[in-house]
Order: sequence, then structure tokens, then C-alpha cells
Amino acid sequence: MVILLSIISFSASAQWYRVDMLLKKHPRPVAIEPMVNHSYACLPVITLHTPSPVLKPFDFTEYNLLAQEAIVMKTAQHNMRFRVYADASYNFSDLARLYIRQNRYAEAKWYLLQSNFISRNQNDDHHTIANLIDLATIKAGLGDYAQAMQDLTEAHDIACLRDFKEEEAIIEKKILSLKQTPKVDVRYAEEAEGVTKPAEKL
Repeated sequence: MVILLSIISFSASAQWYRVDMLLKKHPRPVAIEPMVNHSYACLPVITLHTPSPVLKPFDFTEYNLLAQEAIVMKTAQHNMRFRVYADASYNFSDLARLYIRQNRYAEAKWYLLQSNFISRNQNDDHHTIANLIDLATIKAGLGDYAQAMQDLTEAHDIACLRDFKEEEAIIEKKILSLKQTPKVDVRYAEEAEGVTKPAEKL
């Protein structure tokens, strides 16, 4: 029985008797070429010569000044609403400088006083000095030289107390310039018709 099963299994196996196939040397496949590295690290470095931008002076037209005023005013309202007083103080100073360019001295003075009130409470002496200098500029432009000198003297005292050498030198030049300025009669800053009062904007 065992012999019979062995014969059947050998006959079922395909080509078990082909010994020549076992001894035949099979051809080897052609070797695969090595991969080429196409990564960006192997590419040559190209230096781009970017021309430096040419800054043109800002055109202070009436439209641009009004657009800036709207942006700064909106930012100031946002900072005051969320009690970010330190940033609002600088917003008020920016508004004042815009109004100075438009000869709107009453509004400029009002915003500088508000900014100065906040900067004093925040102990921001650099900003307080800058506001006092701007206030002195407005008062001198209106002919109120005594008040302008008081603001410059106060700013000079703060700069000396805090050892702000740069601000101290600037203020001393302004004091000397104010002393040499020919004195004229005091004139008052009047608001233009139709201009909203500063208190109503915030």
C-alpha cells in the first residue's frame, strides 16, 4: 500500500525526473542601475539680487490725513473700550500730530492733554516728555510763549531726573530756540465749523 501511494505521488509531481533542469545554470538578470538623487539639496545655489525698496515721502493730502484720522480714531476707541490705556495714550498723541498738520490746534491740544494724563498714570516718562514738547509747540505757535516755556521746563526737569540725555539735549535746543523767537500777540485756536468736538468722538 505504501509503495502504491509513493508511485502515485511521484507521478503527480511535474518533471521530477528532469535532472538536467536542476543542473542547468539559470541566466542572471541584468543589474539595476543605481538611483539618481534628484533632491533639491543637490541643485546649485542661485543667489537672487533683490533690489532694495525705494521709500517715497508720504503725501499729506487732505484725503490721506482724513483716512489716517479715521484709522487712528477707531483704534483709540477700541483700546479705550477694552481699557488698554497705554496704547490709547499713543493713539491720542498720533491724533494730535495729525491735527497739528491740519492746523486744528484746539483738538490737538485736547488729545495731547488726554494722552499726557494717561502717560503720567502709567509712569511712561518718555511719552510724557514727547507730549509736553508737542504741547509747547502748539502754544508757541499760538503765541502763548509763557505756557510753552513752562511745558518745556517741565519736560526738561523730567529728562534730567530720569537721566534721559537725548531728550534733555533736544529740549535745551527748543528752549533756546523759543527764547530767540520774536514775540507776537497771543491768538487762540478756534475749531472749524462742523467739526465734531473731541469729547463726542470717544
